[in-house]
Amino acid sequence: MDTDSKTEPDSIIVRVADIYDGQYAQEIVDEMESSARKRGTGISKRSPASIVDKMKDGKAVIALTSGGQWVGFSYVEVWANGEFVSNSGLIVNPAYREMGVARTIKEKIFELSREKYPNAKLFSITTSAAIMKMNTRLGFEPVTFDQIVHDEAFWKGCQSCVNYDILRQKQHKVCLCTAMLFSPVQKKVNLESNLSYARSR
Repeated sequence: MDTDSKTEPDSIIVRVADIYDGQYAQEIVDEMESSARKRGTGISKRSPASIVDKMKDGKAVIALTSGGQWVGFSYVEVWANGEFVSNSGLIVNPAYREMGVARTIKEKIFELSREKYPNAKLFSITTSAAIMKMNTRLGFEPVTFDQIVHDEAFWKGCQSCVNYDILRQKQHKVCLCTAMLFSPVQKKVNLESNLSYARSR
């Protein structure tokens, strides 16, 4: 036996999830809840069935090792008849954190959202500085809560958060989360304005 031989580490693959990835749904849900408890925050409760539905509909991104180990996950949620889209449930297996996986998943789910809903406004609410940094890199900008979706179903998902009383008392207008928005229309206007300015110089 060659004791000097080394096993190459499995590579990590980030791709659009499909129905066959449903085998990881329970593990994903369990880690979402465990991570939220450790952070001392709440999280909208997800069932394994709801995660499988996102995979089946092509509205999720999953990261796996080449050996079949679950690494990370995120999904797309549509609101207000497609006017708004959120990228939700971003989670990374603790064994694979601090490796840039979250950023890769974030970029992939953003790309998927833009492909499926090119005219929708993408929004995010978060207390995570890391998520804010990723959002900023993708073109999101901080906004007030009145500029994002007003769908009651969305805010209902915040009920399990420890800060929900603040949100409710402020009538869904203020909370400890920062709201961030990517507006394709505004980005187009800014791009055209910048190009016009560059040509005039």
